[in-house]
Amino acid sequence: MEFYELHPETPQMRYINKAVNVLKSGGVIIYPTDTIYGIGCDIFNKEALERVYLIKHEAGTKLFSFICPDLKKISKYANVSDYAYRTMKKLLPGPYTFILPAAREVPKKLWSKRKTVGIRIPDHNVALTLAKELGNPIISTSVTKRKGEILFNPEEIRAIFNSQVDLMLATGALEGKPSSIIDLSNGEAKIVREGAGDVSMFY
Repeated sequence: MEFYELHPETPQMRYINKAVNVLKSGGVIIYPTDTIYGIGCDIFNKEALERVYLIKHEAGTKLFSFICPDLKKISKYANVSDYAYRTMKKLLPGPYTFILPAAREVPKKLWSKRKTVGIRIPDHNVALTLAKELGNPIISTSVTKRKGEILFNPEEIRAIFNSQVDLMLATGALEGKPSSIIDLSNGEAKIVREGAGDVSMFY
């Protein structure tokens, strides 16, 4: 595994570009978000996606969310109602995953049975710059031990995943919670998981 320490606010582009090249070549990376570290790949690379399932010890039916660089890009990958757009505009970038009706552009592997997808725009320059420079959304699934325990320390993550992923971008220890998940697919908001981020407006 290649390993690089980045500045969280002004990440060094030479390291971002190395990660983007790995993603473009079908690789899998670990990167920081505004909540916890994520395992990611290009959503359009089927082989890389299968690797992520193996790394996470998940069946191919588990749904992964993905990161878009900004609100403008979301409409390419999901059908966004006026209500959903207004809601997301208030909260993004931020520690939320929004469930929306999937657009045909998204690989069906990432669709739920209800034909929805989970989309994130994290408030973290490394994650957003990666997605912007790649030009495609990036899978976002938390870095955990096999039993689901979240890993926060980059050195511990490096030791465990060294032979499983191709590159890691680190910005120090992250002590966050997973994102809050809000379902906006039916014209109203439903809290699926209360995590990081204020969800009081949805009660």
